[in-house]
Amino acid sequence: MRHFVIGATGKVGRHVVSALVERGESVRALVRDPDTAGLPPQVELVPGELPHAAGFANRVSGSDSVFLVWPFLTRRGAEELVQAISGHASRVVYLSAEAASRRPESSWAAVEHAVEHSFDEWTFLRPTGFAANTLMWADQIRRDNAVRWVYGEAARSLIDQRDIADIAVRALTEPGHAGQRHVLTGPEAITQIEQVRAIGTALGRELRWEEIQPDQLRDELTGIPSSALETWASFVHDPEIVTQTVREITDRPARPFAQWAHDHADKFR
Repeated sequence: MRHFVIGATGKVGRHVVSALVERGESVRALVRDPDTAGLPPQVELVPGELPHAAGFANRVSGSDSVFLVWPFLTRRGAEELVQAISGHASRVVYLSAEAASRRPESSWAAVEHAVEHSFDEWTFLRPTGFAANTLMWADQIRRDNAVRWVYGEAARSLIDQRDIADIAVRALTEPGHAGQRHVLTGPEAITQIEQVRAIGTALGRELRWEEIQPDQLRDELTGIPSSALETWASFVHDPEIVTQTVREITDRPARPFAQWAHDHADKFR
């Protein structure tokens, strides 16, 4: 099979590309700059950039499946892109979000709607928060062994991006995933204070949590949805959902956050 990967240099897409190559699959990857993509040499690099759909029909032509990432909070341009893809590939795996089911006004839900009405064979991956999102604390940890943030008792089932990629590759290459909405989570919900503690253990340092008020944080939320504060607050009393989907599909448990922290400790040093 030939697979077209959109978002090939992102947190999940890069792992999807590598895993497909390891399986001996043919991979074509959309990249902004082929000279800096850093993907395996077997991958056919296709220059291009979202959200522009012009020319996508030619790029996707000849592909059997598409791994789709739409990295924008707006839905503008998404339907045009999906239509351009649907005329050529028969299977699409869309990296959505768990929140899509609860937020029909979101870009995730809009792309899901467009895909569902344009493809017969689609799969939606709905992960909870990414473990990699804790890298937003890296600068603080490097400076003085402290994280000053909000809602330390918010419990999240953060998922390792490698687990998302493992499910994506199966959905792209194996039968049985068409029409499925896979909700993907880590193996347990742990508080943000516990996440910081796990990062400290991985670093061999004692890190401390310093609770601050939401108003103190707003200036630092550039690029983060305004709804994020409300979401974090809700997880204090109602922890993020935990599923066994990764285990059910891969026959192994999802990677715990402590493992992710250990494997990515250098990013906090």
